[in-house]
Amino acid sequence: MKKLFSIVLLVVLLFALSASIAAAQSTPQLQLGLSRDFGYALGGEIQGTFTISIKNPPDNLSRVTFYIDSTSMGEVTQSPFRLQFNTSSYALGAHTFSAIGYTTGGTELASNTISAQFVPASAGTQIILKFVLPVVGLILILALVSVAVPLITSKGKLKGLPLGAPRNYGVGGGAICPKCGRPFPLRLWMINIGFSKLDRCPFCGRWSLVRRASLDELREAEEAELSQAQSGTTVAGESEEDKLKKDLDESRYQNP
Repeated sequence: MKKLFSIVLLVVLLFALSASIAAAQSTPQLQLGLSRDFGYALGGEIQGTFTISIKNPPDNLSRVTFYIDSTSMGEVTQSPFRLQFNTSSYALGAHTFSAIGYTTGGTELASNTISAQFVPASAGTQIILKFVLPVVGLILILALVSVAVPLITSKGKLKGLPLGAPRNYGVGGGAICPKCGRPFPLRLWMINIGFSKLDRCPFCGRWSLVRRASLDELREAEEAELSQAQSGTTVAGESEEDKLKKDLDESRYQNP
């Protein structure tokens, strides 16, 4: 009975030992990595310049030979163990990367494998044309609409205000146009440059860098508009067409 038990125990130990040896032989001892330097990579498809390397190499690793399929790509004899390549140097289609390393004691170490599909340069351009450009175009259209619509609608509303009339400047506050001197509400979505904002005056239609004015300054500008209107002085920013129309209207009441 004791002899039978010893035989069974020996068989179990031999089976466990062979299983551990097989597992050790099948487990990659070097971790292979692939990174993009310049080019296109999406869903296993790559094109351009890439680097294949050994991640966290052991201290006693002395040299590594990198392979594409069964062909050597080159040998690296010092850390970091990495090799740069360009996909244009190889045929299009499916390829498999691997590496074999050697320690200072002469032990051979295998790596895992990495599969990739080499594609032509036009593949990256097609992706940009198909996905990126429509998104960029939509963003530009939305930006133009968000700026143009408020500009058009607010211009008509403010043009209809009597000179000197108090106006609501809203959350963004107001500014005084340096060209025509008239106060107007600032638009929140306009570009900030330092302490100033690039905005378009709805009265004279010109773009300027303006700063946010205080409410007292805005009311003073409104009163200045009213004073100019009452004195008959031409309001700053009045176009030549508006001035001519005004002169023609006034001439109808003059005696011939």
